[in-house]
Amino acid sequence: MYSVLLGSPLGAEMETLLPRVETMVVVFYFGLFAMSFDFISGYTGYLSFGHAAFYGAGAYFVVLASNGKVPALGPNTSFVALLVLAGLVAVVLALLIGAVSFRLSGVYFAMITLGFSQVLYVFVRDWDFVGSNPRDGPAVLERTDPFSIGVPGVDSLNLAIGQLAGDSVEGFLGVLNFSTAEVSYYMVGLVVLVCYFVMQRIIHSPFGRVLIAIRENEERAEAVGYNTFWYKLGAFAVSAFFAAIAGGLFAGFQRSVSPEETFYFLVTGDALLASIIGGFATLAGPLYGWLFDETITEFLSKRGEGGGLLPYLRDHLGEGTLSIEIFNGLTVQEAIDTFLNGHAELYIGVLFVLFVLFVPNGLLGTVRDRVGGPIGKAVADRIWGENR
Repeated sequence: MYSVLLGSPLGAEMETLLPRVETMVVVFYFGLFAMSFDFISGYTGYLSFGHAAFYGAGAYFVVLASNGKVPALGPNTSFVALLVLAGLVAVVLALLIGAVSFRLSGVYFAMITLGFSQVLYVFVRDWDFVGSNPRDGPAVLERTDPFSIGVPGVDSLNLAIGQLAGDSVEGFLGVLNFSTAEVSYYMVGLVVLVCYFVMQRIIHSPFGRVLIAIRENEERAEAVGYNTFWYKLGAFAVSAFFAAIAGGLFAGFQRSVSPEETFYFLVTGDALLASIIGGFATLAGPLYGWLFDETITEFLSKRGEGGGLLPYLRDHLGEGTLSIEIFNGLTVQEAIDTFLNGHAELYIGVLFVLFVLFVPNGLLGTVRDRVGGPIGKAVADRIWGENR
């Protein structure tokens, strides 16, 4: 499908503006982690700065189980089963951390969760059990089966994901062909979509309504009879479950993990960035926020070939234009390299500041404010209203 777009008359422009399929897979699984962060932080008001602990727990569980280092689990255990089990491990971890952390509130809660996460980060980084070089992280070595998503035990209803070991599909419906990256895109996206709908259903349940009441006025929620501690702990466990699934998807797609990519506090910082850009307490907003971040990053990143602004300008401006002197010996080519080449994070930081100042509700939150509620409901009301 992606190749069809690139083969269109505007193929070069599409390649420049659209993120690669591999990037979209990353957007999906990290977007799920950002949504899990929003589930607890956006809907209860308790910022979980140590949320990377659950993402890392899920990722490491999948890799360790695939290397035969988890008792009672063989290296070729179904990937779907590993994701669920990783989520349950994260639930137990969340209950232990939350039982202590929810005795506090505000910045103290944020700091104690960050402290727990950093303790786990240091522990895993120096834990020889995970691999021969724990600081670099373990890779999947013992598993012979690829990581497949589908119905466990039914090979015909499973498709493998991964950059190297993933499946490709040819002649689907007689006309469509999917590369390994595209298969990973759809299968990982399917898991993320299911997780999103489950979290959305929880948010709109009576349990979710209590979480929102806690965010708005915890003292009043307690006054009407709710034990807010248990509700917060339950929300923490739910968010940890889906954070671990996101980590498991990361491990399954990459087939390796490292402490810096999982347990490190800046991983939670990225989820916070995605939530602010996409919109807190929107659930889907963090996914769009991370898509926005990754699109801008890829658009402005230094890349050797294909995609991005730099290769596009180099291919279309021509040598004559690139060699034109702008000011004091500075050519167009040098200006592009100076102000764009490898400075994507600088511009992301500027955009982040602008969002905080001028779009405080984020992308999705602002759109919801404009249409007067959830976008799906607003569209449905308009369609049904016109058909009446």
